[in-house]
Amino acid sequence: MDTNLEVTIVMPCLNEAETIARCIEKARTGLEGAGVRGEILIADNGSTDGSQEIATKLGARVVPVKEKGYGSALRGGIAAALGKFVIMGDADDSYDFSRIEGFVQKYREGYDLVMGCRMPRGGGTIMPGAMPWKNRWLGNPVLSFIGRLFFNCPAQDFHCGLRGFTKAAYERMELKTTGMEFASEMVIKATFKSLRITQVPITLHKDGRSRPPHLKPWRDGWRHLRFMLIYSPRWLFLMPGLLLAAVGLLVGLALALRGHIELGGVSFDVGTMAVASMAIIVGFHLTAFAFFTKVFAIAEGLLPEDQKFTQVFKVFTLEKGIVFGLLVLLGGLALLGSALWAWRQAHYGALDYGENLRRLIPAVTLIVLGVQTVFSSFFMSVLGLKTATRKPPEAR
Repeated sequence: MDTNLEVTIVMPCLNEAETIARCIEKARTGLEGAGVRGEILIADNGSTDGSQEIATKLGARVVPVKEKGYGSALRGGIAAALGKFVIMGDADDSYDFSRIEGFVQKYREGYDLVMGCRMPRGGGTIMPGAMPWKNRWLGNPVLSFIGRLFFNCPAQDFHCGLRGFTKAAYERMELKTTGMEFASEMVIKATFKSLRITQVPITLHKDGRSRPPHLKPWRDGWRHLRFMLIYSPRWLFLMPGLLLAAVGLLVGLALALRGHIELGGVSFDVGTMAVASMAIIVGFHLTAFAFFTKVFAIAEGLLPEDQKFTQVFKVFTLEKGIVFGLLVLLGGLALLGSALWAWRQAHYGALDYGENLRRLIPAVTLIVLGVQTVFSSFFMSVLGLKTATRKPPEAR
């Protein structure tokens, strides 16, 4: 077996007898046209229609992968690839493997990950009938925008299945997923690892199979979105939390300072203050979750080290968190004390409903925030412990 190969073309396969031959022929043409020594590898995920035999007869190397899933098939195929640069793409004849010279050129220029781009905005072409309207105008643009926003990735087509990468870069990514999320994980991890990423325009052709595709647009779209959210505590927790807390704080302060407010004939009073209090507390919880998730993910190696976050963690220590939380708690208790004093002055009788709640709502809000701050500080410190790297005290 020749181990001195430059390129391996990997195709995941599950019952692709209708199209596998055309894909292999185009891949062979692509290798010859790019002037590279390479191989064609079929990562078979349990085909029962003779796809393996067709591929073997045409000179492709077939690697059986028992674990089911798109990501599993690709991981098995990539692990067996002998080329220094791997190009992966579906075996449904929607990608033209005869036009891989752009990927090879970018590889030779030193890029670690070369993404194909089907979208016209990135220079790509989508042939008639090649992509459902909801994928073309909704799914791919939205998910790609979210990917660029969350992870600062330059790819215009975040989920294009035709892409190339070096084996060295792939090993650095340490990909874990077994399903459709594999495509998202690769781009996210490449961004985290500061790999060199670029893209080349490609043409997406109509699926060459007579049967429906394995993809389920809404289900798989949600799986990609879910994965991106999980890997971005900033956008999943922090941004919504800060927004809620800021709006709640502004509204709550305005009502606390000015009392009853009317805007355009609409009255805002203690009921609105209660909603603002809820927004502040929920916003605080979401913000705390962002820090908890970040600390845990960094400690476990799920997210890369973040120097800015490390500096914040050094400034806001456990002790400072406890002191701040206690001060907030004392402020809430003072307001509660003033409400109790007003009740005493009324000889523990009935109080003005609005005036009483204007004291009680801020008091309860501050008490809850103070207690949460104290215990959140402890919890974040526990999450940040790296027991595996701590050395036992030396014997004396």
